[in-house]
Amino acid sequence: MSSSTGDPTVSFVVPARNEADYLPATLSSIRSTAASVDHECLVVDGDSDDDTRAIASDHGARVLTCPATGQGDARHRGARHASGQWLAFIDADTRLRPDYTEAMLSFVRDRDLAGANSRCRVTGGWRTVPFECLFNHGLPRLSPPPFPGFNVFVSRPAYFDVGGFASGPNEDLTFSHRLGRAYATATCPRVLVETSGRRMTEDGILRTVGYYTKLEYRRLRAAESRN
Repeated sequence: MSSSTGDPTVSFVVPARNEADYLPATLSSIRSTAASVDHECLVVDGDSDDDTRAIASDHGARVLTCPATGQGDARHRGARHASGQWLAFIDADTRLRPDYTEAMLSFVRDRDLAGANSRCRVTGGWRTVPFECLFNHGLPRLSPPPFPGFNVFVSRPAYFDVGGFASGPNEDLTFSHRLGRAYATATCPRVLVETSGRRMTEDGILRTVGYYTKLEYRRLRAAESRN
């Protein structure tokens, strides 16, 4: 899925494992938003046993494979094979609005940013409301703002300069913290993506909070052990 024979402006990197139900809508949204921009789309498959790889190929994406060791590893593998000036990391259950690409490019260029994300809508009913509020109104107030992994837009040089996504729990928070410490980053105030709240819907608010709290505890313990 590339509109140019030269290096693209934006490389979309989509980690996916058994995402046949969500991936078609995600890839269609990428095609729509990037129609006017030189781009490529890479789907990094984590050993799926459904039709994920076939769907990605049918939609014109370049398919890479990666052991099922986590989304951080999959994202980083995609970045290593991408050639765009900008890397857009989008989860397989996240749909982009048609103006996403142009809006994000304008946002980072006008403000001389190395990375950004945007406000979002989280589908799934009332259980997702607290998380949508956190993503849209809580996290952007922090310095540097954490970027949930389903929507990260970053310059390729800055990505590799800070080491990219790594293995481990809550790897998106670790990455966005390192990026924000080294470069200017911000959250675009426009709602440009819609992501699935399936974990919140299936597990409920308390279990979801508990799940991410455990991940954050493990992340902090791992960081302490490295220091």
